Amino acid sequence: MATKRIAFLTVAILAGSLATAQTTYRWIDKASGRTVYSDQPPPPGTKQVVETGGSAPDDSPPMPYATRQAVQKFPVTLYTTANCVNECQQARDFLNARGVPFTEKLMTTPEEIDALASKLGSEAAIPSLFVGQQIFKGFESGSWNNLLDLAGYPKTAPYGAKPSGAFAQ
Repeated sequence: MATKRIAFLTVAILAGSLATAQTTYRWIDKASGRTVYSDQPPPPGTKQVVETGGSAPDDSPPMPYATRQAVQKFPVTLYTTANCVNECQQARDFLNARGVPFTEKLMTTPEEIDALASKLGSEAAIPSLFVGQQIFKGFESGSWNNLLDLAGYPKTAPYGAKPSGAFAQ
């Protein structure tokens, strides 16, 4: 009897969690003037539709707390160009091996490169790494490790971490 109760509760909890991931629509019916709530999209031409929920469950494991804190306080941005091949790929691989979520800015115009140079306070160097307000020009694993360690990023990627960057798969 207790086994059946546990099985029923497990099924009920799973069904409830699946229901919360469903998209819900709210609109005012033109004919009756009533507010309609439905899991089906409203008829075409309906105005003032409010859509809630619907975010699909994420298959990736949750980001560790320390990494979330580091991302919030010290976001990482990698500056690259299209003609930077080997060194920029080493930089991407290095960051992904450490499990560092980062944004990659691909510099494509001379104006973007000039803007980067003004941020750096000298001529632009590719790749360049920004960790919060700290900057390092060029790829140097020892210096990058120091910057990332001080910011609180993990030394290795957690199991199941997805790669970041412009060319992440």
